[in-house]
Amino acid sequence: MLIKQFVKKFGQPYSKKLGIKINSKKNSEICKWFLASVLYAKPIQESCATKTYKCFEKYGVLLPRKILSTGWNGLVKILDEGSYTRYDFSTADKLLDVFGNLQKRYNGNLNKLYCNAKGSKDLEIKFKSLGKGIGNITISIFLREMRNIWPKVDPSPSPIVKLAMKNLGIKDLKAFARKKKINLINLETALLRIGKDFCKKKKCTSCPLKKICKIYI
Repeated sequence: MLIKQFVKKFGQPYSKKLGIKINSKKNSEICKWFLASVLYAKPIQESCATKTYKCFEKYGVLLPRKILSTGWNGLVKILDEGSYTRYDFSTADKLLDVFGNLQKRYNGNLNKLYCNAKGSKDLEIKFKSLGKGIGNITISIFLREMRNIWPKVDPSPSPIVKLAMKNLGIKDLKAFARKKKINLINLETALLRIGKDFCKKKKCTSCPLKKICKIYI
């Protein structure tokens, strides 16, 4: 499989898959994506995180005030319905902590948090300060798809993406995307999926990119 075919097949952004319209730049849509990013950050199957987000959507628990008013027990019930049972208690704690701080410090407005950031690194620091549960993986997932929305955004690839890059001989993600004329967000998303499903699990023989993988060349 050629790299462009690979990106076309595996590179659909998570936000687009969920129907979240972050291109609108509305705080409500960006908050939805932030919630989804927290769910995707755990080491679980993508389908499980997607199902869980859909449960939050089903009950209208998507924005800071609603998450806080739902409370710990309500959040656990939604997480369990979405098959997020392994991390239900800890994730309920995290959501209340993170969105509680977002509400207190920025009136629940992520665009306001962004405007207060001096640059890319400061933006990441501000996100991490929302709660101890927000780490590099969550930030990488969330900010990757915010590249075209917030100009100051410039996240580093996650460890799984870096693993896929190494196996494919990609040293500079941005330069590679420019050279191949591929959308950077779609490329990074596709590498995340291939890294998570094949590279990390060492399922090289069944990987759709094995013909151009450095392991085989």
